[in-house]
Amino acid sequence: MALSVSDQLKRLDTARHLVLADSALYPQIVQGILPIVGANARLELRRWGADFLAETFASPVLALQEKERLGKEVLQTLRELLEHPGQDDNVVKSVIQAAASIYALVFRHIISSPHDSATWDRMAAIKSNVFRRWDAASGGIRICCIKFVQRVVEVQTPGVIADPRRSEQNEVSLALVPRDHPLIPPSRLEPEALGLLDRLLNVFHEEPSDAILVNATLNCLGTLIRTRPNAANRIINTVLNFNPLKQTNSPMSPRMKVQIKSMERTTRTVLLNVLRKNENGPFAGRIRQYLDRLAQARFDSSDVTSRKRALPSEPADGLDSAKRIRLGAELPGRPEPPSLPSGPVSHAQLFTLTGDRGLTSFDVTQLPIDLVVRITLPVLHRIEQSSLDAAINAVRSRYNALKISKATQIQDPAQALGDDEEDYEPDFEPTEEQVLNKADDLPPEDPLPLPPDLALGPFKLPQPPPLTAKETEQMGKGTISRVFSMMNVLEDPSTAKRQKPGLNRLAGSNYDREAWMTVITRLATRATAGLENEDATEDEERDSKGAVAEKSPNTNLSDGIRETLWKFIIEDFRSRISIAISWLNEEWFNDRIQSQNHGPKARKRPPRQHYEKWMLKVLDSILPFLDAKDKVLIRFLSEIPALDEKVVDRVKGLARDPERVTLAANALYYLAAFRPPVREISIDGLEDLWRNYEDARVAAGKLLRKVRPQLFRETNADNSSQLPTPAPVNFKSPPPSDSKEGLPSASVQGEGVSATSNAVAAAG
Repeated sequence: MALSVSDQLKRLDTARHLVLADSALYPQIVQGILPIVGANARLELRRWGADFLAETFASPVLALQEKERLGKEVLQTLRELLEHPGQDDNVVKSVIQAAASIYALVFRHIISSPHDSATWDRMAAIKSNVFRRWDAASGGIRICCIKFVQRVVEVQTPGVIADPRRSEQNEVSLALVPRDHPLIPPSRLEPEALGLLDRLLNVFHEEPSDAILVNATLNCLGTLIRTRPNAANRIINTVLNFNPLKQTNSPMSPRMKVQIKSMERTTRTVLLNVLRKNENGPFAGRIRQYLDRLAQARFDSSDVTSRKRALPSEPADGLDSAKRIRLGAELPGRPEPPSLPSGPVSHAQLFTLTGDRGLTSFDVTQLPIDLVVRITLPVLHRIEQSSLDAAINAVRSRYNALKISKATQIQDPAQALGDDEEDYEPDFEPTEEQVLNKADDLPPEDPLPLPPDLALGPFKLPQPPPLTAKETEQMGKGTISRVFSMMNVLEDPSTAKRQKPGLNRLAGSNYDREAWMTVITRLATRATAGLENEDATEDEERDSKGAVAEKSPNTNLSDGIRETLWKFIIEDFRSRISIAISWLNEEWFNDRIQSQNHGPKARKRPPRQHYEKWMLKVLDSILPFLDAKDKVLIRFLSEIPALDEKVVDRVKGLARDPERVTLAANALYYLAAFRPPVREISIDGLEDLWRNYEDARVAAGKLLRKVRPQLFRETNADNSSQLPTPAPVNFKSPPPSDSKEGLPSASVQGEGVSATSNAVAAAG
């Protein structure tokens, strides 16, 4: 017996609750309901099926692989529901929402299956049907069409590829499609997406504007601005040229007022989100100006009746001069400030103008100073000038009265006593005892000190006590740790949009990571230059590990910055190798300046040299983690300002690992080819590899033939194709002169990083 529609809906609801509780049942339930909710089913069943499919493909708990597989199976059902003659708005809206969720999944499937033309034909038919409904359907359907178009534009435009090796983890975009794809060629899909974007933005130019469509479009554009930077400029320019308040000049109904307010609020929200994510972007200034103009236009166009009620035209107390005066009515006057108490008066009592016990007993010092400022400034800004003048005059009158009372009370007691004695004529002679008692009551000869005047003079903060060496070191370490904690928050200059100022470039001119690293490196190298402890021995100064027993605070602070900077670089040396190179260049430059200032005839001991110590420390830290194909070593050796035998010896040490023999040989060959000051010691290092390292003999021999061919001319003509078998010797390179190795030559600086890759390719 056939079930009724209500019974079928109950069973379908039961199935829906099952998949909501266990997402693993989605494939079985979806395949089971497709015949029940097809195009030939009753309207109630079609509505339920369309809603369920839209909910299924929007569910975050269903895996993408399952969605992609189920998306191919439901395409035909969605197409039939859209093309059904008895169309229902609810069914159409849910089908379009499901199609918007499926489009990217089908697109990914077609990228990997270029011969599945049947699936793409179904998707293309659904897309054409949605485009036809876009302009002629009802408002709800048009909103769903806008969302579908947003997904099509997002998929059919190039996006960012996070990891080319794992395409399944990248977002679906045109960047994943091969240029020779037979079904979805990029040359055809990208112009279609740009045309759809222009058609989407056309809603801002329509007269009059439909608030529902404008809000739906703005909500979709926020996603496109975030995910598609190539289209962001066009979208933001269009939004900035849109005025949601352009209809305020004409008579407005309450419905129109609500629509205009909603468009203005949505526009402001979208632009604020754009500004919040990129406060220093190229559109930041224009967006701020637009928001200011929008706020001013909203205030100017607001209805008078919507503002606060104005003051009444006649006084509330009825004492209008043009009307009859009511007897017995008096204007409420401003309360007089309470009189000062007798006796000593404090500053708080002098400036207190209220008699409220609650206010006078409140201790203002309990409030933080920033809260007091936030409360005081608005109050002073809004207070009437007459009220402020009256309060100032009241305090002034109190102050003058206190001065007069003090002047009358403080008199010379001896002069007062003398006046009394002249007016008084006793009838008897005072005895000696009476004279002594009266003398005891007289004040001392020195006059009493006058109490200080209430007028406050200029107040100056006392100088802070000098910091001890230990306190200075602790505060310096705290400052260093706070500066380095900002490095993970600031924008990475490698990912930001960089400008090329050329010769006008200033170090640390922007508030980014590069600027702060410039400040840190120069604090480490230049801040304490010339202030090192002169009592330290040469062995302590040249300790490669920096373990000095006793140092001055300046040296401790400088070495602390260097140590923290070294740890910061080693944490991720591949991405921070440029920081290491910049730091070592600063160290080398500072060492040379200090040596020049010291002079050859100076009596003081030569200044400490930091470059070699920290350069070797950085090199020793990164060598154990290099692999055979790592180019960081060659870049590091090519851009540091000075090299010596110690660096070459450490590079040769890589040849102990058979997998890194080629890396060591290529690095030495690059130095010989592109750094003339160290050419000889680099070639000697190659020869040492060839002679003393069995695993490096083949790789070093190939490169040694290019830079020192005379070494192989002594070989026999019959064995010219083979390398000679040398006897192992204890090779020692001639010590290079430090004066020959200065700043990198023009050829080295001109080549830069590109020369590095060319040298490696030539060496290989």
